[in-house]
Amino acid sequence: MDLFGFDYQINILPYDGEVYYFGQFIDDDDAASILLSELIQNIRWRHDELFIYGRHIITNRKTAWYGDSALKYSYSNTTKTALPWVPALSSLKNLVEKQTQTSFNSCLLNLYHSGVEGMAWHSDDEKELGEEPTIASISLGAERKFSFKHKRTKENISLLLERGSLLFMKGVTQKHWQHSLPKTTRVTEPRVNLTFRTIFEQF
Repeated sequence: MDLFGFDYQINILPYDGEVYYFGQFIDDDDAASILLSELIQNIRWRHDELFIYGRHIITNRKTAWYGDSALKYSYSNTTKTALPWVPALSSLKNLVEKQTQTSFNSCLLNLYHSGVEGMAWHSDDEKELGEEPTIASISLGAERKFSFKHKRTKENISLLLERGSLLFMKGVTQKHWQHSLPKTTRVTEPRVNLTFRTIFEQF
């Protein structure tokens, strides 16, 4: 796995946040395919369970939560306890930290079996992530559209997340912008998304 030798690219947000797209972070298609298969087979995936407006929802997509210790992360009225790192995740964490010059202590993974599974508009603004959450997101498998929407102006910005790409969100992005992974029937391949984060145990 080779990293591109460049620093941050142009901020893709026009205001109120910082999002940098590094393109193909893993630029070897064979290595990316092998890694995708390894993660699908060996990660301890579970259907996500959410409690929204009093409703108990079990998603089709699957998730997993790993970290430096038994870190807890709560969203949509559920709490996850981190599993210990596996070698593939530890290696990716080290590469991401080197590229972004940022330390992370946890990773939330999502497995989308096809384009009919997506993610609704939301912000990663849970209190465990601190005042200005920093999130590095790797995409493996199917290429998918990813969108941002400003909370006040409703301005919408979208990009295509390539196979093996890296997206880096920081600053006040989560305060002012929502993001989503729109559903599409045109994508039939699976996608694994790894979002490296920092959990603050005292907040």
